[in-house]
Amino acid sequence: MKLDTPKIPEDLTEKRFTDIFYEEDPEFEMCMVTDSEFANEVLDRVRLYKTVIRNCNFTNTDFRRIDLTDVRFENCDLSNANLGNASMNRVEFLNCKLLGSSLTKSYIGNTRFMESILNMVTFGDSKLEKVIFDNAALKNADLFACKLKKVEFLSCNLNGANFDETPLKGIDISSSDFDSLTVSIENLRGCIVSTSQAIQFASLLGLKIRQ
Repeated sequence: MKLDTPKIPEDLTEKRFTDIFYEEDPEFEMCMVTDSEFANEVLDRVRLYKTVIRNCNFTNTDFRRIDLTDVRFENCDLSNANLGNASMNRVEFLNCKLLGSSLTKSYIGNTRFMESILNMVTFGDSKLEKVIFDNAALKNADLFACKLKKVEFLSCNLNGANFDETPLKGIDISSSDFDSLTVSIENLRGCIVSTSQAIQFASLLGLKIRQ
């Protein structure tokens, strides 16, 4: 699957993330933000456009209703951040940490989470469209009642992930690892799995497979 990647110009204005408090509206456009400390803050409805965020700390920050378009996060820590009701389009998270973050009731489109930690992230009631999780850790991630369209999990750790009330038809998890998943059999229909995963699911159904 091919994603629309962030459209970010080369000529970016350097900023600290705290500079956003001096903007008329809480937004950055065509900025390069590096090595900023922005933990335990509250910033509602922040808008980031055509911007690169690199080596920044946003742990425990409340970013609810954040609007991201053409944004790349590199080596950032967003652990326990509140990104609920977010809108994302053409966004990349590269080598980022989103441990325990909230992305509930969000729209996430054309977004790649690459080599990132998303253990215990909550996506509940979100719509994910054209999203790639690439070599990402999603242990105990909660994808309750999500709408997934053109979503790929490539070589991910899905152990303990919750897909309750989330249809997985057409979703490929065959290259990912897990010991257990929470998913109903009816929502598993049409999911693309490997042979070993098929055996795992069969054993959960109580089937005895003769080798």
